[in-house]
Amino acid sequence: WDETHFGKMGSYYINRTFFFDVHPPLGKMLIGLAGYLSGYDGTFAFQKPGDRYEQHNYMGMRGVRLYWLASSLLALLCFSVEMLELSKSLPAALLTAFILIFDTGCITLSQYILLDPILMFFLMGAVLSMVKFNSCSDRPFSVSWWFWLSLTGANLAGAMGVKFVGLFVVLLVGLNTIFDLWDLLGNLSLSLVTFGKHLLARVLCLIMLPLALYVAMFAVHFTVLNKSGPGDGFFSSAFQSQLIGNNLHNVSVPE
Repeated sequence: WDETHFGKMGSYYINRTFFFDVHPPLGKMLIGLAGYLSGYDGTFAFQKPGDRYEQHNYMGMRGVRLYWLASSLLALLCFSVEMLELSKSLPAALLTAFILIFDTGCITLSQYILLDPILMFFLMGAVLSMVKFNSCSDRPFSVSWWFWLSLTGANLAGAMGVKFVGLFVVLLVGLNTIFDLWDLLGNLSLSLVTFGKHLLARVLCLIMLPLALYVAMFAVHFTVLNKSGPGDGFFSSAFQSQLIGNNLHNVSVPE
């Protein structure tokens, strides 16, 4: 059923038809982009699970361009976290990667038009970035320090932009940041000015940057979906007047 739902959402993006859904837009926009780049024209109805795709080019949305890549990178990210930063053990890292590669759930999720592989990619990306940032603690404000801190914020925005369950990795990074700042505050060799710089850097990269990227996703969402569709009724008359094909299109609506 989920493939039918998210496949239809991808078709809406390709057709630029406005819709309403409970999930944030990033994952569905990536699904639509994968279908568009692979030649899918957005004409399949996605009425019920099990319908045959027939001549429709659905493989781009199902996995060739996006999900297999995301799932493959997920195993690589887990290997990197385990090998390079946590256990520093090659056998442990290989075991972690193989468990993920041959996990029945991951194999199944990677075959269909779903948000979960994209979500897991951003979740693992946030964890890897956080761990790599922690490893740069002896080189504060260096290029690598800023890079991993910014990449952590970008991955947080990606996780929250796919599903709201991405909030859990936001909490993980938030707790790690609190403990990090607490240790810095207890370091008597650091001045309050330096501590303030550390605090400001985290506010910029872990709060302001994710918020800006999250808002930008919705800006793209509303820009692309400019035609009347099944989601019109959830919004005001003033908003509906901006949708091409709506009965209120270009009608002057009082504030």
